[in-house]
Formats: sequence, structure tokens, C-alpha cells
Amino acid sequence: MNEKEYEINIDPRILELLGPSLYTNIYYILGELLANAYDANAKNVYVIEDEDDSIIVEDDGAGMSYVEGDVQKYLHVAQETRTSPDDAYVSGSGKQRRKMGRKGVGKLAALSVSENVEIHTIKDGDKSGFILSRHVADDKKLEAIPEENVIFRKVEGSGTSIVMKNPQYKLHRTLDVVAKNLLKIFPMVDETFRIHVVRGAKERVIKSVDESLVKDLGALITLGDPFRELSKYFDCQLNEVKNANSLLMKNEEHHEKKIKLKNKQGREEEYAVVIKGWVGAYRSTRGHKQTDTDFPDNFISLLSNKKLGEFNILPIVGKNALNEVYIVGQLHVDLFEETELPDMALSNRQGYKSDDPRFQMVKDYVKNELLPKIVSLRAKYTALKKEKSQREKQEKDKKREQTFKGLIENFKIHAAESAVKNIAGSADNRENLDMRLIQDAVAQAINMNLPDMGVKSKIDSEKRRILLSHTKADKAVCDFVYKLLLFNDVPPEHIIYTNSENAESRIPVKFPQVEIFEYLREFFVESYSTEKIFVLYVTSEQMSKSWGAVSEVGAGWIAKSDHDVISIDSYVPQQPLNTKAEWTNISHGEDGVVLESKEADKIAEKMVVICKYLGYEPKSKELNLQETERIASVVAPE
Repeated sequence: MNEKEYEINIDPRILELLGPSLYTNIYYILGELLANAYDANAKNVYVIEDEDDSIIVEDDGAGMSYVEGDVQKYLHVAQETRTSPDDAYVSGSGKQRRKMGRKGVGKLAALSVSENVEIHTIKDGDKSGFILSRHVADDKKLEAIPEENVIFRKVEGSGTSIVMKNPQYKLHRTLDVVAKNLLKIFPMVDETFRIHVVRGAKERVIKSVDESLVKDLGALITLGDPFRELSKYFDCQLNEVKNANSLLMKNEEHHEKKIKLKNKQGREEEYAVVIKGWVGAYRSTRGHKQTDTDFPDNFISLLSNKKLGEFNILPIVGKNALNEVYIVGQLHVDLFEETELPDMALSNRQGYKSDDPRFQMVKDYVKNELLPKIVSLRAKYTALKKEKSQREKQEKDKKREQTFKGLIENFKIHAAESAVKNIAGSADNRENLDMRLIQDAVAQAINMNLPDMGVKSKIDSEKRRILLSHTKADKAVCDFVYKLLLFNDVPPEHIIYTNSENAESRIPVKFPQVEIFEYLREFFVESYSTEKIFVLYVTSEQMSKSWGAVSEVGAGWIAKSDHDVISIDSYVPQQPLNTKAEWTNISHGEDGVVLESKEADKIAEKMVVICKYLGYEPKSKELNLQETERIASVVAPE
């Protein structure tokens, strides 16, 4: 047979320009090479760190034949590999595998790791080998590897090996972390496609959806039957709470919505956007992403045909809420890679075209439905976790209050007895008692007995200081007020905000659930402490129709608690609220919280006054105004 020649069908200058910069992370690169192995109908693929530090990706797929033209096809860069529905499936898979590749550029991924990459391939005994390089001569000929040097480390028979010499990237020092990072890029492994991570004599085999994906989660939602399997690995580790796992895990059907799209021929057809996968919330962020080479653990990925398309859409679907730092998930949308439709993936497989209607539909679903669900479950996890300690603290508070009550009763008895003795002694049997003498005697008796009440300071220091009285429909405005209080260093545990995402500000949870009225009755009205709670009433038309909110207004009036009013959409508050005081007016709608500049100035000033009144050291009015403008829309008066 004549000596084999290998000519690449691309301008050599493109290789030199694109090679180093096409991909930005070693795991994206490995993901492309794993996808190539998958499309070759491989059953096993090996990611090997060799003794000379080379990184090798070797598979037992079909391999490439020089004689049958497979090698020449491989060297045709940027030639679309899926042009019709007949091309959608991997050859030899019995239509069990959908092709991942499409653009024909994934083969260049290895050039982002090394300047020179060895390609070894064997198909039914036909050996071929060549060096893919960033620097190719003008004749486009690649350096051949002699057939006797075409070898595999692990595979016997047909397959392909990609050898990246002198790599510019390093794999993590532990195989478990490498495996975990690979699962983030390429999660769909099973008995028909196994990934082996090899370093020296050590080998880590990934042959199923690894429990490491969910073992750290405190909440989980699965979408579609294929992902229910994850449920068996889920353990929120709240053993003291009955049925905690079932409370914090939801197995739902896949999400599906119809959409009309133009195919590559320009004809409009109806398709179904089907979203499967899972989303979860970590119990803690401790120990995640320990080195810069690791992938972040806080992400929601989009995959199609089992291949990563965009690693993290959280920045565009999230609301920058506190609980979002715990969120992780992988969503599969195969319509993104539908062969009949225009390609929406970016060339480096690190994102999708954001203006594609398929992407927009998925983004809206995650933003408006799925993400709020998992954030709510994470908040429930936090509440359940703190249930025991909160209940213990509540019992201690009640005991302190009872002790305080007993001390007051004793104080009244002792003070009265002392006053009587002092009055009797001072009266000297005179018929007309001097009232001033009586006042002095009582004052002296009180001063003598005041030390008995030392427990009061402890009770007052641990009481809630501020109540945000509202109805759930006005949560957006309450979130705004709550953020301003936290901005002024008011501790969240000093605030009662029943709809807060922060468990420290909600009332203690127990089963059956504590009613807000019961909690307020014990620590708001039935208290000998003089530290009454300050109430911020967020009033609106909806609040006036809410029995719970109206009851809080009544409770505050009975307890004579100081209060202030923030009104929504120009609603006029009614008595017993202080209707003579000037209140702040806020609007909210689809665009969020909106204030006119005068109202923004008022709320900034109110925060300073309220915090000082309650003994906190607030930020300046100017800083409060800046924060208001940051978290809300401030507009000029109409």
C-alpha cells in the first residue's frame, strides 16, 4: 500500500488563530472529545494523565479507516455532520444514540490544550496516525505517524486516541474531583457509555449518574422519568424531622410547551419544547470550588442530546437573591439540537444564541417557575433545620418571661410592704398624711427592690424588635424594606417578616405550624417587658382585605406599639394607624419596586430615624438613598 498522506481541509492560519483561544477550560475541551467518542459509538472512553504529563482521551469506538475515507472526512474541518434527519443517530447504535456533534469543529478542541496533538486511530485493523498542529505548512500536509507507532494504552481493537503533549492545562490532583467536574460537563453516563479517569495505577470509573451530584443537596426537584433515579441518592440529613426527605424533594413530570419555528428550509412548523433534568439546592456552600481549576458548584446548565450547550444560565434567570448561591441543576432540551432547525449553539459550545425563541422560552420557564420553586424548597430546608434550636430558644424565652413575671409579682408585694412600713413610720400617727412623704416612701421602696428584676435586660435583648406587617401579595415591597433594614445592620433575627427567604426572620417552625397570632400573643402582648415591638405597616388595598394583616394592626394598637406606615400605590391608611403622620408611598408592578424621587428621599430618612430610635447605628441618609436607587427604580415626579 502507498504511504498514507494526511491533508487538512482548512486554512492553516485559522488553526494558528483559533487553536489557543477556541475554549477557555480543560473540561470544556474534554467534553468535546468525550462527545466525539460518544458519536463513534464507544462503550468506554479513558481520560488518562500519562507519566510525561500528556493528557490522553482514548475510546473503543468504531475508529476511522483511511481506506474507507473516514480519516479524510475527519480532516474536513467545519463541515456540518448533521444535515438531515437520517444523520441524527450514531452509526451502529440502532437509533439509541443521537449524535452530539454538528458543526465539525470539536476536533480542534485539543489544540486549545497543546500545540501538537497526536491522533491514533484503528478500524478493523486499518491503522492511521498523524499530528494535528497549530502550525501547518502551506501545503496543508500533516506529519504522519508510522503505523508501528500507532498504539493504544487501554483499548484493544478498534478505537481512537487523542494525545495532547505538553498540555497548557492541568487536571485536578484528585481523580474524584476530575470525575465530578466531568459529570458537570458530560452527565449522561450509563452502562453503555462509561468514562474512566486514569492516573498511573489509579483508575476512577464513572458508569452511572454519580450520587455525588445530589449527595450534598438539601432540596431536589426532578423533571421527567429518566431523572427520578436521582431520588434514591437524595438525603437532606434532617433525621430529627419526620418525613423531611419527602417534604424537600419533588418528582415532577417534564415541562412541555408548544412553539412555532421556521426550519432550515424556511417552512413554519409546530414543535414541542420539552425540558427534563433536575435542579437542587445545597445544604451548605462550605467546601465547594476549592481551586480555580474546578468548575463552580453553583450553576444551572443547559444540555441538548446529552451534550453541554451552556454551563450556567443562573446570572440571566436569577434575581440575585440570598438563597440562589445554593442552587445547582442540569436541564436537558433536545429541541436545541433538532437537525431540521437552524443551529443555535455557539461555535465553542459555551453558550446558545440568546435571541433564539427556544432559548427565550426555556429562560422564561426557569426564571418564573422552576427557580422560585427550588428557592422556596431551600428556604423550607433552612426552616426545618433550625426548627429544633428555634423551639428550644422559644421555650427558654417563655421560661424567662415566666421568671420575670414572678419577680414582678414578688417585687409588687415587697415594694408595697416596704412602702407601708415607711409610710407608717413617717406618718407618726398624724391624721393628715403628707402626699410628698408617701411618694418618697414608695420611691425608696422601689429602689430597694429593683435589683430583683435583673433578668429583664436578658429578656429585652433577645426579643424581636421590628415587625413587617403586610399581606403576601405585597412581598416585593416588603423585600425592598427588609433589604434596607439589613443594609443598616439591623440583625435579621431582630426582625419578624413572615414571608422572608431568610429563616432567621421568619417565626419558628414546628408541626403543627405555629400561627403568627400565637407567636405575637406570647412575645408581643403578654409580656411584662417594656421593650415593645416596633411595627412597619406596609399598607395597600390588598392588606385591607387580609384578615391576618388587619389583626396585626389591632394587636399593635392594643399593645400601644410605635409604628410607621409605608403605603403602596397611593393607598390611604385608616385608623387605628397614625393617619396624621406623613407616610411613604411606593408602587410596584412588572418592573419591580418604583418610587418617585421625593418618596425615595423620605424612605432614606425614615430608615435613619427608625434605626436610631431602636438603638441601631444606621448608615447615613445619603448612603440609604444610594442603596434605594440600587435596589429599586427611582423616577422623577410626573
